[in-house]
Amino acid sequence: MSAQRRFSRKRVLAWGLPAAVVVLLIALALRPQQLDVDMAEVTRGDLVVAIEEEGQTRVRERFVVSAPLAGKLLRVELEPGDPVVAGETVLATFLPQAPTLLDARSRAEAEARIRSAQAILEQAKAEQKRADAELSFGASELARRQRLAAANVISEELLEEAELTAASREQAAKAAGYAVESAQFELARARAALGAGAGQVSEPIEIHSPVDGSVLRRLHESEAIVAAGEPLIEVGDAALLEIVSDLLSSDAVRVRPGQRVVIEQWGGDRPLNGAVRRVEPYGFTKISALGVEEQRVNVVIDITDPHDVWSTLGDGYRVEVAIVVSETEDVLVVPTSSLFRQGDGWAVWAVEQGRAVRREVEVGARNGLEAEVSGGLGEGDRVIVHPSDAVGEGARVRPRGP
Repeated sequence: MSAQRRFSRKRVLAWGLPAAVVVLLIALALRPQQLDVDMAEVTRGDLVVAIEEEGQTRVRERFVVSAPLAGKLLRVELEPGDPVVAGETVLATFLPQAPTLLDARSRAEAEARIRSAQAILEQAKAEQKRADAELSFGASELARRQRLAAANVISEELLEEAELTAASREQAAKAAGYAVESAQFELARARAALGAGAGQVSEPIEIHSPVDGSVLRRLHESEAIVAAGEPLIEVGDAALLEIVSDLLSSDAVRVRPGQRVVIEQWGGDRPLNGAVRRVEPYGFTKISALGVEEQRVNVVIDITDPHDVWSTLGDGYRVEVAIVVSETEDVLVVPTSSLFRQGDGWAVWAVEQGRAVRREVEVGARNGLEAEVSGGLGEGDRVIVHPSDAVGEGARVRPRGP
């Protein structure tokens, strides 16, 4: 019996050991493999949400000087960028056509244009007085708030608001002064038209610059016959630049005057600071590069940095703007690439003990890279970034190697 038992044990070992090895190999082959995934850690920090778009600089107050009468324009000697002085610099000289006598109807129309130009001039002067009054009030209000701020009575935000208001009113006063000068020029042109049609001898007419600044664009260079009202030259103050950026209408509704703007890709060593001055109240249709019709809205931005910093910028230059619509401090943030839709909400694949676990999360503000998480995750938790379809509940995962 003892010999039989030993023979039986040997036979069991001879057949059982290879069978156990085969079963072990099959189990290992059928065991789920670990997935190599990209992981990120939930961190706490500040989150800035901004609308990014291209923009273009433009002179805030641009004046297009036109021919007051039909005639021969003499060669324009000024070059783009040449400085001009209001009332002194001759922009263009031309010889009007031989005057013709005016009939009663034409004379009445010329006199009516003079009266209209006088009314516009008086209106511009009244607007200038109003702008000067608002400027004076803004300056006194700024001085008052500076005193209160020095005594720590009001916040720094109220002081900055007063500074922005004072600066805007200063620019409005300048614009009102330009409008008065332009109206004076229009009145002189209307009077010249009446005088030329009264049988007076035609003499060369010199057109002087209506504002201090520089030549922006020369529309005519050589001698030419021009019609009355034909644009000749554009002038303006290149130091008074603004930026206009057309946003999607769905983005424009989130923009408010006074919001902070970061201006990049303008050619300088560092970004510029700016502030939204105005969101225009009408939209327009624009065809995108892909041929899609989009509703766009112009947003006007002021550059708040000193002019010496961006003095090399000119009219019509391309820039990129980031309009900050919200800023939150000390919040939990995750990469937006880790989020995916879960019904009507959001979810992530969290990593717990080497396995993927679906977590529903509450998402707050988002930008292109990060999102605020107000529930469902804690600081230091790890999540899967760019999860593939192979990731499932309980799947074994490991960080992707270099």
